[in-house]
Amino acid sequence: MKKLLAFALALALCLTAVSAFAEVSLTIAHIGPTTGPAALYGLATLHGAEIAVQEINEAGEFHITLINQDDEHNPEKAVNAYNAALDAGAQVILGTTTSKPCEAVSAVAMEDQVMMVTPSASSEAVIESPDAEGEYKGNMFQICFTDPNQGKASAEYIVENKLGEKAFVIYNNADVYSIGIRDTFVEKAKELGLEIVGEEVFNDDTTDFTVQVSKAQELGADLVFLPIYYTPASLILTTAAAREYKPVFFGVDGMDGILGIEGFDTSLAEGVMLLTPFVATAEDEAVKSFVAKYEAAYGETPIQFAADAYDGIYAIVAAAKAAGITDGMSPEEVCAALVPQMVNIQVDGITGTMTWDATGAVSKTPMAAVIENGVYVLK
Repeated sequence: MKKLLAFALALALCLTAVSAFAEVSLTIAHIGPTTGPAALYGLATLHGAEIAVQEINEAGEFHITLINQDDEHNPEKAVNAYNAALDAGAQVILGTTTSKPCEAVSAVAMEDQVMMVTPSASSEAVIESPDAEGEYKGNMFQICFTDPNQGKASAEYIVENKLGEKAFVIYNNADVYSIGIRDTFVEKAKELGLEIVGEEVFNDDTTDFTVQVSKAQELGADLVFLPIYYTPASLILTTAAAREYKPVFFGVDGMDGILGIEGFDTSLAEGVMLLTPFVATAEDEAVKSFVAKYEAAYGETPIQFAADAYDGIYAIVAAAKAAGITDGMSPEEVCAALVPQMVNIQVDGITGTMTWDATGAVSKTPMAAVIENGVYVLK
């Protein structure tokens, strides 16, 4: 009888130990544009997430199932992608990649109380509650800087480093991302005494930037600020080169990807500067490891969006560990467990050391990079 009791006790202890070290399963859905004109961004966030998931699964403790849903950079399709992800068993959303679709999805996810971590949607409207001014969604967290922070930091960097005395701004007045950065840049530039000699706008359908570039040149701007994405930026650089206009071009994180545009003469981007949380040529060991794995898997150098998504997966898992989540929890239960932890954790990622406040905005320090010899180099 004593032997039987001893065996039962040993078995119970063994099962307890196995249970303690059993992997916790968590299903995360990546939502972003993996087809269409913004596919470069969505594929980058998907691939960055895939690298992180592979590492976490190999390490044990957590087993992540990653679902991908293509939103085609379309708000309506993004909501459909979100619903499809939940139907497929998603418990947390990594997404969406771009701001307008993320605004649409985050509004629905707020009602459903589903946790969202966006790697790259930087609009403040992403985290703000649509129901009440001055309040925030509560379930929505950003890995990238908010648009206002990018504009403010850009103005400060330009002034501190004396990059120009007469600035000109070209922005997309149909894009909340571009407008948000432009607004705080202009405000901060005026506060710091940087002269804004003029501005020109464009929209999503613009393909000819002769008017915008000519105006900047005529006004003698020695710095052109571009709070825009890489495709229009490439057209602006091409137009400037044709006019032999050579100011300092200073961009933001949406410019990351300009070196990968098919058919674009990348020599025209030499000397372009931008603020970014990630530079693939950095000597940091974690960055070097990520870049090596990414290049081996996908045959190209990762851009900042990939790095943000990589860090986004690790942020979700860090919160999940802190919350002590278990198998089989509903998306609502996972959200309720993770949200309080997000404001307490610190994640040392490849895009910087990150903390979050109750609004869902991230705190980390941007880096300045310049394009030299066809690659991004830290300044």
